Amino acid sequence: MEWIDKVKKWKREGKRIVFTNGCFDILHAGHVDYLQKAKALGDVLIVGLNSDASVRRLKGKERPVNPQEERKKVLEALKPVDLVVVFEEDTPERLIREIKPDVLVKGGDWSIDKIVGADFVKSYGGEVKTIQFVHNTSTTDIINRIRQKVSDGTC
Repeated sequence: MEWIDKVKKWKREGKRIVFTNGCFDILHAGHVDYLQKAKALGDVLIVGLNSDASVRRLKGKERPVNPQEERKKVLEALKPVDLVVVFEEDTPERLIREIKPDVLVKGGDWSIDKIVGADFVKSYGGEVKTIQFVHNTSTTDIINRIRQKVSDGTC
């Protein structure tokens, strides 16, 4: 079954669909906490995953560390995640318009007026929410800590 058919089925069943997106390059506790909280906002959690080319454009030529198929596989194995859809664009705007989620979610580092697709989701009565981060870490922080340890000779 194609992913869009799954979405249509969930909508027919009256499921509350939550959508979020990201690179999810090196998965860490902050990602897991965020995805658990996103899932709690509805019945189904769909994650839009930036493709390798998209991550390179957004994060630089050294990223992603993990290729998209591996990032996708890890996300799909997480309990809160019901569907992962890879997108090639720099933003998930097209995907959001195709899915038409009930809830659009981003991390607390985004203001609602800067969230891609927020106006569209609000236009049909959907909700746009942010989730505060509990764990003060990011993939970039992890990469920088590894580089520092290698540089110091402590790794």
